[in-house]
Formats: sequence, C-alpha cells, structure tokens
Amino acid sequence: MPSVHTSSTPPREFLVEVKRQDAPGRPSYWERFRVPYESDMNVISVLQKIAELGVNADGKRVPPVAWECNCLEEVCGACTMVINGRVRQACTALVDKLLADRPAGIRLEPMTKFPVIRDLVVDRTRIFATLKKIKAWIPVDSYLDLGPPLRQSQEMQEIAYVLSKCMSCGCCMEACPQYLKIEVKRLPGESEDDYRRREAEITNRHFMGAAAIAQIDLFNSHPVGKMNSRDRLDALIAEGGIQVCGNAQNCVKVCPKEIPLTTSIARMGRAATIHMFRNWFER
Repeated sequence: MPSVHTSSTPPREFLVEVKRQDAPGRPSYWERFRVPYESDMNVISVLQKIAELGVNADGKRVPPVAWECNCLEEVCGACTMVINGRVRQACTALVDKLLADRPAGIRLEPMTKFPVIRDLVVDRTRIFATLKKIKAWIPVDSYLDLGPPLRQSQEMQEIAYVLSKCMSCGCCMEACPQYLKIEVKRLPGESEDDYRRREAEITNRHFMGAAAIAQIDLFNSHPVGKMNSRDRLDALIAEGGIQVCGNAQNCVKVCPKEIPLTTSIARMGRAATIHMFRNWFER
C-alpha cells in the first residue's frame, strides 16, 4: 500500500485512480496506478509518469491514459478534468496539495457534460460552436488603414480585460446544473456534414452556459463589437439562452481565471430584458 502522506514525510509512492473509457460510447471503468513520488509534481507529470511506467497497480501492462494539454500554464484550457471530485486544470493541480487534502490518493475523471472520446479526453466542440452562434469576435471590414480606433473608457477596459481571460476550458459548464450533456449519435449512412449540422441544431436548443453569456458581455461592450450587439442579444434570448440560467452560482466558484461570471449574467439579464421590449415596440 502507498505510504500515508504528511507534510513532513513525503510518500515513496501514491495511488492514482483513473476513470477510463476506450472509445466513444464504450462503458467506462476504473483503473489504479502506483506512481513514485517526486517533488513539485502536478497532475500532468503524474499522467506522464503513468505513461512511462506502462503498467497498472496490479503490474499488468496497459495502454497509457489519454489526456489533453498544451500550454502547461493555465492559459489554453485543454487539460480540464475532474480531480478529486472538483473540476479544474490539471497543470495547476499540485500533487502535494492534493495528497494533503486526500491522503488516500488522487482520483481523475473526465468532465461529465461532454462526450468522452477516450479516457480523460472529451469533445468540447459544443463550446466553440456556441462561440460561433453568439458571434464572439470583432468584425473587420478590411485590413486597410481605418484610422484611429474608437476610444474606450478606463473602466470598460478593465472590465473587458477580466472577461477576455476566458479560455473556454469548460469548468463553469461542468459545474452548472442547467448545462446538460448532449451526445448526438451519428445515423447509419449519414455524412459528416449532415451529422455536424444535425448536432449543431440539437445543441443550439440547450443552455449556452455562463462563459458564452460573459463573452456576449465582452464583445457588446467593445466600441466596434457594438455594431453586432443586436445579433448577440438575439442569441442571448433565443432557446437555450440566458432564461435557462438558474443562478446556482457554481460557475463563478470554479472558474480558474476568477472571472465575475455572475456579474456578467446580471448585466446581460438587464440587457436581454431591454432588448425584448425594444423588439416588441419595433414590430
């Protein structure tokens, strides 16, 4: 058995339990690994060590655990997973802290709100499809010299900076009780384009999530982005929009960038109400 971890005596090894799945739609199962302790480890280095060892806790040779990562500094959002029951980034989840909180070992699971591709890798296509739906970009007519940019107040710059830190990691969606898992299965003989089109139609009818609402807040506050504000507000009040939010406030608690998501939700709630009345009176 792994030795018990204390602050004064590091363990020689520790137990890691991983919820695995071999392919989309396949049943999941738990697999245990014993990992030699090293100082300054994070969960990414734990997964790298598991791949290096190549065997599980019973000494059986097994395929390495699949996971995603890129920046290793909490910027890309790719390594989001559920660690010891809490959704977070694997690159900033330090082993010493995890073992201090749970000496029995570390439990790794994929996010539950997205279809599993393999092991800890999930399909986050829905997140980026929602960004397209809300037009989360600043339109540019051309790349010619358009003159000096429109001025933005210092207060709005500070608000925009905080909102722009969103990395589409999915933490807020994983914690949200209104954001439900949607897994569309491909029909026999269905082309890839038809499948993706049908998938988009289905997912567009479900809650967009706190991150998308905050991005509408971000781009509608931009001097140029305001030109498309009504399109974004139309998406905000459409099926799956802000009216689905139950104000559980889980999103703001788990956001790794500490974005004030509930503040954006409140601002966009007011904007949505005004937008609906404006649409009504302009009929």
